[in-house]
Amino acid sequence: MSQRQVDAASQPASGNESSGQHGDERHAAIHRSISDAIIEHRLKPGARLREDALSEIFGISRTGIRKILQQLALEQLVTLTPRRGASVTRPTAEEARDVFAARQMVECGLMPDVARRIDAADLERLHDMERREREALEAGEQSAAIKLSAAFHGVLAKLSGNATLAAFVEQLCSRSSLILAVYGNAGHLGCETHDHESLLRHLERGDGERARDFMSRHLQAIEASLAIHEPEDEAPDLYEIFSD
Repeated sequence: MSQRQVDAASQPASGNESSGQHGDERHAAIHRSISDAIIEHRLKPGARLREDALSEIFGISRTGIRKILQQLALEQLVTLTPRRGASVTRPTAEEARDVFAARQMVECGLMPDVARRIDAADLERLHDMERREREALEAGEQSAAIKLSAAFHGVLAKLSGNATLAAFVEQLCSRSSLILAVYGNAGHLGCETHDHESLLRHLERGDGERARDFMSRHLQAIEASLAIHEPEDEAPDLYEIFSD
């Protein structure tokens, strides 16, 4: 555990940490830390999330940690089980198929709107994200590549102008990260490293129909790469995961 976290853990954890703007910001930062660890596969599906350990690591009360875990459960990143506590959600094969079916309907449907609205600044940003994702994969940095891929799809959805559907896409991408952790292959995101670059070329030309068709093939390729297996539960070292 880092010195910063030691200092934080030594502060009173049962006070008013959840009240006021500072408390809200602190809880949001902890929520983001746990969410990132799940999406980046540092916390794997099935891993147990002990409230006492997380309370000590982040220096807040178990009540505060419980609220954060409940929020993550609403986002379907965490599963809460009576008497067993919290664990990282492990999607079933049926849930995996449902998530990719939903992505097919929503993301593909948004591509014509994205093609109409995208501008030079958007394209520059997306090309940079695509480049960093590809470099992360080539360097064997699987966690970073997964996070960048999810962010790429999230940014694309926002460019459609439909905030509600964009938020849904972000949730689906987070769940897809769990699915890749369970059923994917190490060092491989289920698609070719140049897929996002090819998609951007269609959007750059304003060709929404081709972008929609390419997105469909892209998502099909990811789903087709999944291998069904049943990994065992893990007991992760929470102190190591959340240390600097």
